[in-house]
Amino acid sequence: MEPTSYRTVAAPVVASIEEKRSVFECWLRRVEDEAAARAVVEEARATHWDARHHCSAFVLGPEGALVRSNDDGEPAGTAGTPMLEVLTGAGLSDVVAVVTRWFGGTLLGTGGLVRAYSDAVRAAVAEAEVLTRVRVGEVDVAVSHTAAGRLEHDLRARGIAVPDVRYADRVTLRVQVPAAELEDLPGLLASLTSGEAEVVAGSEGEGWLDVAGAGPS
Repeated sequence: MEPTSYRTVAAPVVASIEEKRSVFECWLRRVEDEAAARAVVEEARATHWDARHHCSAFVLGPEGALVRSNDDGEPAGTAGTPMLEVLTGAGLSDVVAVVTRWFGGTLLGTGGLVRAYSDAVRAAVAEAEVLTRVRVGEVDVAVSHTAAGRLEHDLRARGIAVPDVRYADRVTLRVQVPAAELEDLPGLLASLTSGEAEVVAGSEGEGWLDVAGAGPS
């Protein structure tokens, strides 16, 4: 069964830790695809050109099915994989973490590296505002100009998203409703507009809606 919701981060986060004078700075960002994730890695590499390592991990998709990690020259398994485990353990997807390391002159050993890279990502996750993306059904609703403003207000008041409004002979509202509640929409429209508003045939689709708060994963 496909997930009906998943968690991601609302905004970029930067967090740093220090371990035996080595500094580990984590960039945690929301991304939509693999190309965007890799672009963040390259941005970190260009911004912090003086650092020795730019290790990365990312998780993509509603099910978190696409995962990648890179140790960027650190001993195998000491950076990217522990970073990835922190992201998946936090239940996050559509995120990339890049940890840049400035060497402090003291070798940390494999255990120390695993701990430091993990802790850097944990510090960023702890600071992040987490939001839930909910699977929604999308339909167009046609209504008269005189009733459109009130209908849009009433729908939003009920927590129903209206991401787009188009004006022509009639007003068309693009409406997003949690998929499980989509079948109840015609009845709600009828009650709010005395039967005037109607779902436009053939306009049905699916999408994802950001909602505040961590919510269930």
